Amino acid sequence: MPQVRIIAKNFMDMVAALPAMKLDKLYENAFICEAVLRSLPPLAKKYVLQMLYMVVPITGKSMEEWVLSDGFSKHKVAVDRLLQLRIFLEVTDRKKETSYRLNPKFQDNLQKYLVYGGALPREAMPSNITVRLPSLEDLEAYALEQWECFLLQLINSSHVERPTNFSSSVMRVFQRGLLSARENETPKLTENGFQFLLMDTNAQLWYIIREYISSSQDRGVDPTDLISFLLELSFHVLGEAYNLSTLTEVQKNAVRDLADLGLIKLQQGRKEGWFIPTKLATNLSVSLSDTSSRKQGFVVVETNFRLYAYSSSKLHCEILRLFARVEYQLPNLIVGAITKESLYNAFENGITAEQIISFLQQNAHPRVAERTPAVPENVTDQEVFEAASDFAREVSGLLWEDTKNMRLIVRGELHQDMRDFLRRQK
Repeated sequence: MPQVRIIAKNFMDMVAALPAMKLDKLYENAFICEAVLRSLPPLAKKYVLQMLYMVVPITGKSMEEWVLSDGFSKHKVAVDRLLQLRIFLEVTDRKKETSYRLNPKFQDNLQKYLVYGGALPREAMPSNITVRLPSLEDLEAYALEQWECFLLQLINSSHVERPTNFSSSVMRVFQRGLLSARENETPKLTENGFQFLLMDTNAQLWYIIREYISSSQDRGVDPTDLISFLLELSFHVLGEAYNLSTLTEVQKNAVRDLADLGLIKLQQGRKEGWFIPTKLATNLSVSLSDTSSRKQGFVVVETNFRLYAYSSSKLHCEILRLFARVEYQLPNLIVGAITKESLYNAFENGITAEQIISFLQQNAHPRVAERTPAVPENVTDQEVFEAASDFAREVSGLLWEDTKNMRLIVRGELHQDMRDFLRRQK
């Protein structure tokens, strides 16, 4: 089963996967053109701006002269990305030489946007109409609370007959790979569901947004319309209020679903209602590799496998239970230990040693985050050893193991499989 972190993609991967006709439709919106331009690798941006006012195609050989010899790999990446997004269109002349030109719709709208600017997708409501809006700090706390509630609903889904806190659209996203939903049985987390919970917030968000968009046709919604609206949101001002009456019916439904996830806060006045984008929404066009929004870590792991999490979050406690034994919880401290049994339970649920180690490293408390390594080597080595032992035991290939010294003997025919397994853990 593929790991969830590999499935999660950013917006431009979803845009690139659209059919040519729908991509061209997207490029009729100047803001989409700007959002796509922002997302490009630096060299690809340079090519677009360099060719923005060219009316004749440029040969591939001529473009290769624009970069130094040691930059050819970046040149190829840039051209491939521009072709994927249909910003570049290939032209073949009589000599069968490949040339490139900009997509006319993209070119025309980007020219207009750069020369004349562009009206915002919608104007913010005047302050004399809206009631007191939340501060940016309150808005961030709201977004975090909603997102944690969403994840807790996922974790606790097996303890309730039918979760009702979220819309049916959001619940369908749960069902797409994260929860099993057999008839007459309570939902259970799948392997992908367990792996999802250990991902960082940025990657989790992209996974959910991707699944929400890809399931939109089941609700009778064109995914292109959703992508367009979600990209528009990135141009809205964080914390400002926008009138709900400016939205289409599809957009209103999307706003209600996004409010469940903490991307938007809804408020109602005496006569009109409005939505307020949170940082999760305005950062939607940011790549998965961006780390500026990562939260401060909270976990300290000691060489004796003791674990201390400086947090009062119920979510943090539940996530730690996925691979550790939680012993007790104080108002601002969770105390536990990583044990052989807790690791085997994690492996049985489809969580890998690599994912546990990555989670501990990404969420290391500032007191230990600056250390190299942030997680003691004997802990990471032991986790990989236990994963290898579990793998060998699962395929009936384990002959002997010495947990204390991290040694094991497996059947000869299993050697290559063990090498491949250990390579995947790195």
